[in-house]
Amino acid sequence: MHQGRRKSLFSFSYVFASFFGAAMIALAFGYFNYKYSQYKFINFKETILYTKSKLFEPDKKRYIVVVYSSHMGEIDKTLEPLSRQNSVLAIDLYQKRKARKENIIYLTAGTNTLLKIIHRFHIREVPSYFMIEKQNENGLYKQASKIYLLEVK
Repeated sequence: MHQGRRKSLFSFSYVFASFFGAAMIALAFGYFNYKYSQYKFINFKETILYTKSKLFEPDKKRYIVVVYSSHMGEIDKTLEPLSRQNSVLAIDLYQKRKARKENIIYLTAGTNTLLKIIHRFHIREVPSYFMIEKQNENGLYKQASKIYLLEVK
């Protein structure tokens, strides 16, 4: 009787296949983690923002979010070109309440909410802006663009 070579548990093909499988799983996990962390979400049912006289309730499919400080000066002229194509949500970090203009909604919130927005979207400088788009009917919006620095005129 002829006995063939027994393959050990640590043969080259076994180790290579295991390594290849683990690498594929790690790559897939890393890719999807990157794609879902690249753009952030905001839920307006949980994130309470205020207009001059009431709570903000979104009603449009898309907004441009501008994070600024009214302490730095007037931003009205700078927001006009942005508001021609989409409604603008202007979130004031200085928490000064202003009346709504044609396509510009001035918002403010409590300090904790403002800090959460800054942290969630990684706002490093103000004024900054980015676009959000509606994801579902429950008030969930997804960031749809990179964050850009707004040049004040």
